[in-house]
Amino acid sequence: MSPARSSRRRLLGAVGVGAAAVLAGCNDVTGSDAPEYESGEVDEVDGEPRSAEEMTAAESLAEVEPNEGVTTLEALSLESHEFVLEDDYRGSTVQGVIENTGENRIQMVEVRARVYDDEGEQLGRYIDVGGDLDAGGRWSFQVILLESPDDIADYDVAVIGTPS
Repeated sequence: MSPARSSRRRLLGAVGVGAAAVLAGCNDVTGSDAPEYESGEVDEVDGEPRSAEEMTAAESLAEVEPNEGVTTLEALSLESHEFVLEDDYRGSTVQGVIENTGENRIQMVEVRARVYDDEGEQLGRYIDVGGDLDAGGRWSFQVILLESPDDIADYDVAVIGTPS
């Protein structure tokens, strides 16, 4: 194979990988199905950043990729939420309760939390996923955030799902 042809293949391969990575971040719910985020405040917390071991554990459990096939559902009610600093590997979290106020089971529930710094810049987006929420059922969620508690000034949270 000629050097020019080899370079062209490498370039096309790199462009393909880059495009796939960009598109992977775009599978968000948008338009009229976009979720409505509810704001939350982070009070002054006295927390330490995670150790390397704690960060490894948190990274293995923190979810950052949104699911496809989720949409806003009127039956999903965000009953409560708050920023909670756990004193273990979980560290910064957003915790709360979701209720299925509808008459049908919901196959999958996804809670999305976005965190912001003092200047309003988004630091990250994290997710917790639950399944099989019966009519009238409640689910306690916990979204693990990877940012240090000192870096987080505010957050917002939304709930979406997949009907049965």
